[in-house]
Amino acid sequence: MEYYHNLITQKSWQLLQKLRKKCRFVLIGGWAVYLYTKALKSKDIDLILDYEELEKLKNKYEVFKNERLKKYEARAEELQIDLYLPFYSELGFPIEEVSQFKTTLEGFSLPEPEVLVLLKAKAFKDRANSVKGRKDLIDIVSLLRLESLDFKKLVALSKKYSLADLLKLVSETLKKTSRIEELNLNTHQMARFKKSVLSKLTTNW
Repeated sequence: MEYYHNLITQKSWQLLQKLRKKCRFVLIGGWAVYLYTKALKSKDIDLILDYEELEKLKNKYEVFKNERLKKYEARAEELQIDLYLPFYSELGFPIEEVSQFKTTLEGFSLPEPEVLVLLKAKAFKDRANSVKGRKDLIDIVSLLRLESLDFKKLVALSKKYSLADLLKLVSETLKKTSRIEELNLNTHQMARFKKSVLSKLTTNW
């Protein structure tokens, strides 16, 4: 099942491929989740990069500074590129630390899945009651279903960076969620999923 129109996600993916040739970045957001899970494709593009790489993009795109949301933004037709900078942007998990938890997948540099869960959880907290918030929740569930996800590492990172409240929010939301049609999780399958993960998310709140 597609969350966004296929034509939009195809354009976004093609743009992401072009960006990879223009500058160095760490891919986060929905596309990073997709590379791990192959679940839902994304529309917007979310990148962590340094100021030197930002300047490269300014030569190719019109880049705006969003003071309120602590990020830079660029647009390519109907597509949005969100750019997050060290010591400026606030993503919950400190951007300066992400490089310690990087891996490479399909030619892209991206955070390890445990870090990506925390980044997604922060995004979900900020926009829970919205279309994008729903997509954040679906992405989080997709990551939590990964066999390779290390729950002990996830909980440890949440404690180390004082983000246990994010896992608590995810847990409380999952308890109230009976199905996720976008991932073909019916009521029975969702109940089994919750039974398998909720205890692992406990951080002794």
